[in-house]
Amino acid sequence: MLAVRLERLNDLEEWRGKARRLLMAGMPPHQLVWRVAGEENGLFEAGDSMLPSVDGPVGTVSRNFIDLAEGVIQHADPERFAILYRVLWRLQAEPRFLDNAGNRDSALLQRMASAVRRDAHKMKAFVRFRSVPEGDRERFIAWFEPDHFVLEATAPFFARRFAGMAWAIVTPYASAWWDGAALNFGPGGAKADVPAHDAVEDDWKTYYASIFNPARLKVAMMKSEMPVKYWRNLPEAEQIAPLIRNAKAMEIEMIERAATQPPARHLRQQQRLSDDAQGHAITSLDTAREAVQSCQRCPLFEQATQAVFGEGPAQAGVMFVGEQPGDQEDIAGKPFVGPAGKVLDDVIEKVGIDRRRVYVTNAVKHFKFTPRGKRRIHQRPDAGEVQACKFWLGHEIRLVRPKVIVALGATAAQSLLGRSSVTISKVRGAPIALDDGALVFVTNHPSYLLRIPDAEGQMRERAKFEADMAVVRDMIVELEKSGRPRSSA
Repeated sequence: MLAVRLERLNDLEEWRGKARRLLMAGMPPHQLVWRVAGEENGLFEAGDSMLPSVDGPVGTVSRNFIDLAEGVIQHADPERFAILYRVLWRLQAEPRFLDNAGNRDSALLQRMASAVRRDAHKMKAFVRFRSVPEGDRERFIAWFEPDHFVLEATAPFFARRFAGMAWAIVTPYASAWWDGAALNFGPGGAKADVPAHDAVEDDWKTYYASIFNPARLKVAMMKSEMPVKYWRNLPEAEQIAPLIRNAKAMEIEMIERAATQPPARHLRQQQRLSDDAQGHAITSLDTAREAVQSCQRCPLFEQATQAVFGEGPAQAGVMFVGEQPGDQEDIAGKPFVGPAGKVLDDVIEKVGIDRRRVYVTNAVKHFKFTPRGKRRIHQRPDAGEVQACKFWLGHEIRLVRPKVIVALGATAAQSLLGRSSVTISKVRGAPIALDDGALVFVTNHPSYLLRIPDAEGQMRERAKFEADMAVVRDMIVELEKSGRPRSSA
């Protein structure tokens, strides 16, 4: 027997190097035994030093096999090296061997690769870092016990996810550490190497207990997704047993609390009465602009810097309505001052519309976004948020009394027309009359032009947008010929 020695537990390139030399020597699988560092050769096992050297590829192999091997090499089964070589040997005579999912070795590789993927997923989900103060810099360390040798392949995920902090992950077979610039690996350790507690864990336990919903508790499903073996390393696991024990009582209490709430129709009536009371107090754009800053009609106020109200003449014949303020508008407190606003300004100036004589606003007054690093990425408002903000847009229309309202984008059109959805291509360019006699003219939002990837497409859509604005300009001219816009009541 020939003992093939590998220095690392899960290095595919090292295994491939030895496999090439074995294929070159014509060594069949049954004459081999695979050893890793620290394992002694058997009494009748020869070393692999006599294998021929190989500089390049040897034999043929499918892409499917390499993809499977990248996962299988991380599996904890000590036979993984032998299984991979057995399949590799078979592929030399039968290149399409793995295409038959029903054969034993193909199914075995699939199961092993799947188990490794699950283990890597569990590692991403259940690693918990603990703070370790070190001089002026705070470092973090975590203990994890994977079922397979997944640390090296999974650690880059943590380097990307926690790029700004110095951290280490210790497992029984290896350790990884990130210093903010480079990812390094070393020997494994023990759970005792990691602090048992830190100050942040009390906050995490409180949060976990607060989001627990006893009415949705399914213990078997929970244990399937969060196996019990990981509980001893999770700070929130201390809460699981008492939460399960008290789930029934908590559910009863939750039902009793819900029963004290008035019926939905009463809540809607209360909201209408509140709207009426607040609406009577809003007699000008200035009072509306002040009142909107305390608006809590939907959750968007919680994250936004401020509400962004409309801007323009108190009596304007034309009103432009966009979707919502963007990042720059949220900071400045003024509508259309960001990139989309620059496009709008350029186009209306080109077609001859005086920006100072039109009123500009948005259907939604707070910026809705998703944090992504240091950036805030725009999110489209949902129907409930649009409906909640119709209160404010309605007051703007009532006070400004425009004869033409330009809906910039589908969200603005939905709000103005009272529809659950609007297709721009179907209503674009055809004025739609509202109950009060104002005409709604629908076109794209200027931000749409900025999202078009190719220059030719941008030029084509900008020309359409300019044509729409030219129609709006002509409508303004007709307004001026027919007299001044309606004055407010």
